[in-house]
Amino acid sequence: MRVGVIGVGSMGQNHARVLAQKGVLGSVADTCFEKAKSVGDRFSVEAYANYKEALAGDLDAVVIATPTSTHERIARYAIEEGKHVLLEKPMTGDSKVLRRLTSLAEKRSVVLSGGFIERYNPVVDYTRRSLDTGEYGDLITASTRRVSTKSSRVTDIGVILDLGVHDIDVLRYLVKTPVESVYALGGSDGPKNHENHANILLDFGDHITGFVEVNWLTPMKVRRFSLTCGKNYVEADYMDQSVVICSSSFKDSESQNLYDLPLESYLRKVSLKKEEPLMREIKDFLAASEKGSTPLVTAESAIETLQIAEAALESMRTGHKTRMR
Repeated sequence: MRVGVIGVGSMGQNHARVLAQKGVLGSVADTCFEKAKSVGDRFSVEAYANYKEALAGDLDAVVIATPTSTHERIARYAIEEGKHVLLEKPMTGDSKVLRRLTSLAEKRSVVLSGGFIERYNPVVDYTRRSLDTGEYGDLITASTRRVSTKSSRVTDIGVILDLGVHDIDVLRYLVKTPVESVYALGGSDGPKNHENHANILLDFGDHITGFVEVNWLTPMKVRRFSLTCGKNYVEADYMDQSVVICSSSFKDSESQNLYDLPLESYLRKVSLKKEEPLMREIKDFLAASEKGSTPLVTAESAIETLQIAEAALESMRTGHKTRMR
């Protein structure tokens, strides 16, 4: 395999690093040639200022890590050239556009996978397997918190499409039932700006609800999710890659202290083997491209995630619940 990287900003450089470690990096491209040349020299590969020139080379696949507004144009060209594509989130930011790209990829018999990296986080994998075995009991509510200050690199989308899609995707993956309706509240710095904070309520049906808190306003970085289940309460940290599992039972007590609750609590912390989610994502994409297998994050799955994000944005505009079609 020879894989190119188009767009070598922060995320693109990380893709180039991992692909170089795997020994499959073929070339890099960026409209800022000085940046592309610097990355190319670092990993001893050819650098281009034009993505079409890069795709004309001997590449089997390409990672597209350019601004969202350029995703459709570059991905369409790459697919038409017969290249397998790993398209960074939010994969055009438009579910209808992504559906057209998905149809084109099917016609050209190439893989189109989405860069929803948290799906590859070991804590997500561990939690899903534990839910599947019934260890935690029936899932009742799932909530996420992804907050921090804003990155200067994001200019063409709001916080829902930049950060919120990660947790929408993870909740869909954990719950495994379709979202029936979405209600969202949020706001921005001004009437013409993209939203910079949002709270999103997801109704999955079957009495399961999800909640996503996301913003660019918090002066610290938090990346966590929690589950309330029939047997346990579970907290997971994406960054620390650890899971805390809690349960409790009532105990006999004659205390008159209102703060001395008659509960015995049990807590178990699981620290998982540290693995870089991006490495897992790249391995999955390479395997799908080489063997023709289905990647963990398919374009069809990403379409559903984008539709929920779009429903959240619609709910914010109208002030009403948005039902999924």
